Amino acid sequence: MLISPGNLLSKINSPEDLRKLKPSELPQVCNELRQYIIDIVSVYGGHFGASLGVVELTVALHYVFNTPDDQLIWDVGHQAYGHKILTGRRERFHTNRTLGGISGFPNRKESNYDAFGVGHSSTSISAALGMAVASDLLENNKKRQHIAVIGDGAMTAGLAFEGMNHAGTSDSNLLIILNDNCMSIDPNVGALKAYLTDITTSQTYNKLRDEAWHLLGKLSNFGISAQEIVSKVQNALKTTLLNQSNLFESLGLRYFGPIDGHDIDHLTHVLSDLKHIPGPKLLHCLTVKGKGYGPAEKDQTKWHAPGLFDKVTGEIEKKVYTTPQPPKYQDVFGHTLVELARSNKNIIGVTPAMPSGSSMNIMMKEIPERAFDVGIAEQHAVTFSAGMATRGSVVFCNIYSTFMQRAYDQVIHDVCIQGLPVIFCLDRAGLAGADGATHHGAYDIAYMRCIPNMIVAAPMNEQELRNLMYTAQLDEIQQGNAAFTIRYPRGQGVMPDWRTPFEKLPIGKGRKLRDGDTVAILSLGHVGNFAAAACDSLEGKGIQAAHYDLRYAKPLDFDLLHEVFQKFEKVVTVEDGCLQGGVGSAILEFAADHGYKSDVKRLGIPDQVIEHGEQNELYSLCGYDQKAIEKAVLEMVVAGHSVPSQ
Repeated sequence: MLISPGNLLSKINSPEDLRKLKPSELPQVCNELRQYIIDIVSVYGGHFGASLGVVELTVALHYVFNTPDDQLIWDVGHQAYGHKILTGRRERFHTNRTLGGISGFPNRKESNYDAFGVGHSSTSISAALGMAVASDLLENNKKRQHIAVIGDGAMTAGLAFEGMNHAGTSDSNLLIILNDNCMSIDPNVGALKAYLTDITTSQTYNKLRDEAWHLLGKLSNFGISAQEIVSKVQNALKTTLLNQSNLFESLGLRYFGPIDGHDIDHLTHVLSDLKHIPGPKLLHCLTVKGKGYGPAEKDQTKWHAPGLFDKVTGEIEKKVYTTPQPPKYQDVFGHTLVELARSNKNIIGVTPAMPSGSSMNIMMKEIPERAFDVGIAEQHAVTFSAGMATRGSVVFCNIYSTFMQRAYDQVIHDVCIQGLPVIFCLDRAGLAGADGATHHGAYDIAYMRCIPNMIVAAPMNEQELRNLMYTAQLDEIQQGNAAFTIRYPRGQGVMPDWRTPFEKLPIGKGRKLRDGDTVAILSLGHVGNFAAAACDSLEGKGIQAAHYDLRYAKPLDFDLLHEVFQKFEKVVTVEDGCLQGGVGSAILEFAADHGYKSDVKRLGIPDQVIEHGEQNELYSLCGYDQKAIEKAVLEMVVAGHSVPSQ
């Protein structure tokens, strides 16, 4: 489908083209850019509200600053659609997030305008400060600008505060732009949100702000030096604010704002003035997530990434099925957690800023006093959970696999070394799909199974997820002084009738799903369904493959593995995780430790960065979908010269 940009936007193939325009033409550019994002995302999908909210800011930044020499970092990266369109990727923008197309996030390999890869949040300040220091040290370049645009709740993460703490003691040419829209995917939470709200609503503060901006405006009008103006601005803004000091000023950052982030004329003037003020500084911009598209402004969570929709009616496209469909794993988690919490008063749910994405919002609605959204703060989420566990709480700490990486030290130091039975439910484990390399949960099997006092499990279906959750919260398991990781993928399961009675699953015990005499397939988690389908197909070709569902990557079922290696010379392992250090590696370790010589073929995510695409496309690309499993078995059987006669 051909989607044409507006008259001005069609002529902008780089920021240099944008800078040729008159200031009076910028509002039209903003309107055309916003409409183009709406047109493309409505037809092709992707993130939505965040980029609409920074259209004016995007145009102003590229208009005022000399990108790409001036370094511009978007944090979080789903704000960057307008940035991509203005920086030479307009004609390819419809390929966003598709296999072989452009990334949904800034990517250094994609464009020199993408100064830093940003998929996870809260990295921009540290990265921009590093760039500024390097520019000074290596190039003696103090004129280059380094801009970090941090928004969508990213300021709540500890890394953002660590970066600001360092930046405030430096003389680096760093501009932090706080895109304050009171949202992550869900509404922001915590004291920082309240603090920023107080700033924006304080009449006393806003009077000081207006006086400060009046002084700042004299910079360009009367030629007063930047040093003199900033001194006056500082004197104004460092006065008492709501009977307390300004947080950012206390960290050594010159604070400016708050200003209207949708006023393109004012934005360009302010940014032009700030270019001439040296040192670290922060500009506080107020924006509306979903700005310019009515439905997205009214329901910002729903329109974070709505899928395909009718841009005229605002109706989001939904597939219509004639038969009952399996639920998403995340919804099975959410409903099961409430079910368990109603019968176990000690159960508490914790998530870092992902209540909708993880379905923790179900418990937050049903039992709000026992469900916590702690903001984008995975490290805090884990240690907060550990603290509650010391007092007897049964904590389900629900974090996307890729985001758990940020809290790895806390898992080791605060949970496992102390033998605390926190239950980690890792959503989006394995290949996550269109969000790409930064969001794949590729590494959790490897990084969790190497920690003492840790159980690692993965359900093959919804019933198994329910039973693993039920098992993890039992008193006898909670008293075992071990954390319990349950990993499950993004998307649908396989059981339309999934509300089954709970059953305790013995720790470290798998199950044999199918007997065979030629080759054994050992699977972990949802990919066991691919293996089951492969076994069906292979049977039609005369090959009887045995299939075992491991259930646990740690502890392994030694009895099951002894059975497999004593009977089969050919073994295939399948996992939705990295091959290096994964469950296949664990099985090879077992075989080596016990002197088995069977031929083992491991299928999973190879040792490379996997980019974006649909999950099924990526399973095939990485070689562990149904067809790849069949191929691996056939190759092993042929190599063993034991192909049955047809």
